[in-house]
Amino acid sequence: GMRELDVVGVRVEMPSSAPMVLLREVGGARYLAIWIGANEASAIANVQEGNVPPRPLTHDLMVNTLSELGHQLREVHITEISGGTFYAELVFAEAEISARPSDAIALALRCGVQILCSEEVLDEAGIAVPEEEQDDEVEKFREFLDHVSPEDFGTDPESDDPEQA
Repeated sequence: GMRELDVVGVRVEMPSSAPMVLLREVGGARYLAIWIGANEASAIANVQEGNVPPRPLTHDLMVNTLSELGHQLREVHITEISGGTFYAELVFAEAEISARPSDAIALALRCGVQILCSEEVLDEAGIAVPEEEQDDEVEKFREFLDHVSPEDFGTDPESDDPEQA
């Protein structure tokens, strides 16, 4: 079975300063955290904040291309997790195309389509947050999001030096 997920937002985990996207099970108590790249993090944060770049970036380009060619994204699926890596698919009437979850989520938000996740993935990687703590967590997370902008997900070349980790 598949469960629908909502995007709570993007955050940077300290001390590694690696961005992750946090998703929440709709009508459930589980959260899914997926580590993503800085570009994809800004792509997701941009949509959530309603920022429209002056020129189309990769995900905008994909959306524009698909729409010009008359293909409609139906939904995106987070299908499996293997060795700590998540796998996703873009679902069209004509085809299912494998994608990284970060790209799939960025496109889903731009197209306003559902993000669905397999039960297996949620069973394996979902983090259950007790209900009384959920509002608190989400509140903290929203506060955090209020104080970051997509630029915060830019990479500082020096911070990638593993010697400093």
